[in-house]
Amino acid sequence: MFRVRGVSRRPCEEVYVQTISKIMAGTALVMSIGLGAAPAFAQGISIGPGGVQVDPGYRRGLDDRGPPRSELSRGDAARIARREGLVDVDGVDRRGPRMMVRGSDRRGDDISVILDSRSGDVIDVRR
Repeated sequence: MFRVRGVSRRPCEEVYVQTISKIMAGTALVMSIGLGAAPAFAQGISIGPGGVQVDPGYRRGLDDRGPPRSELSRGDAARIARREGLVDVDGVDRRGPRMMVRGSDRRGDDISVILDSRSGDVIDVRR
């Protein structure tokens, strides 16, 4: 019989205690690695007009001011401007909450259409 800290144990009990200790240490190690890597899986990469950005994941699609915002795409802005008389689109620029679509009408005169970038409403048509 073996003596461990004043307690006598049989050899099979000693092997059992060592095995359980190793299993518990291995489980703790695996769980700490798994929990440490979990936040890395929650983030993503967004590629957009502003370049490549890391998306942390916890605000996916949400803004501090409320529900998700849908921004008007450049193609949608050009399509709305064509309904206002624009024939040839020279450029689409985003300026804060507004979009400006520049081009010419059917007579060749310069025209600019100012749109709200969220709703797509026409704010102004400059000829």
